Amino acid sequence: QVQLVESGGGLVQAGGSLRLACASSGRTFNGYTMGWFRQAPRKEREFVAGISWSGAKTLYADSVKGRFTISRDGAKNTVFLQMSSLTSEDTAVYYCAVDSRRSGLVITNMRTAYDIWGQGTQVTVSS
Repeated sequence: QVQLVESGGGLVQAGGSLRLACASSGRTFNGYTMGWFRQAPRKEREFVAGISWSGAKTLYADSVKGRFTISRDGAKNTVFLQMSSLTSEDTAVYYCAVDSRRSGLVITNMRTAYDIWGQGTQVTVSS
């Protein structure tokens, strides 16, 4: 069973940057598509970014395109989310997730496609 642990969240001023990391324990997730989601208070969990197994393909929500970058380091079994130009709208709990039931070539923004989730890390952007 793959377990995921997010880190890197915290409090940052508007316009600042943060880098989130998602590390796995147990089996490697190198062959799978990975995604980042976020959930703000009183809102649905929403897709932020996804990356294919090799890192060659990425997908972003329109709201973060050009500001966030997803990447992965296979040797470290870690996926990153570099966030810049943060605004108060980015305040949320950020979750990483694995799509372990399908080809690692496909990236989807559908929450239900991801079957393994981390506990989340809080990101708070002060204005």
